[in-house]
Amino acid sequence: MICFRRNPLRFNPIRALKSTDPENKASETKTQQPPMAEPSTSSSPAASPKVLKKPVYSMKKGQIVRVDKEKYLNSVNYLSVGHPPYYKGLDYIYEDRGEVLDIRIFETGEYALIAWVGVPTAPAWLPTDMLIKSEKLNYERL
Repeated sequence: MICFRRNPLRFNPIRALKSTDPENKASETKTQQPPMAEPSTSSSPAASPKVLKKPVYSMKKGQIVRVDKEKYLNSVNYLSVGHPPYYKGLDYIYEDRGEVLDIRIFETGEYALIAWVGVPTAPAWLPTDMLIKSEKLNYERL
């Protein structure tokens, strides 16, 4: 005898059928009442959808920035990485120019996604208050 296992993720379809009892039909019609007309004053706020304001950002996408060293060394972002004091491996974020790829407002504030061109590293989300806007590029674009 071969016994097939049932797939626990597959459920049998359940269909609702209408009752053919006249008693149930009579009770259903008694409980259903026509909807009452609402006054026009309450329908006007519902008629106009809420328009969300577009956020105002402090920077634009594509803008050239660099990181303020003192603000970064005293920030939670630096302390959470666990680098020793005055770690030399991050000097490129203070000296080279980064490009703003994206800007978002999170619960903790406004952050920008920064990528450093010419430096083989992943982009990083940094708070916009520790970024310094720059006017020119100091590197050649690839």
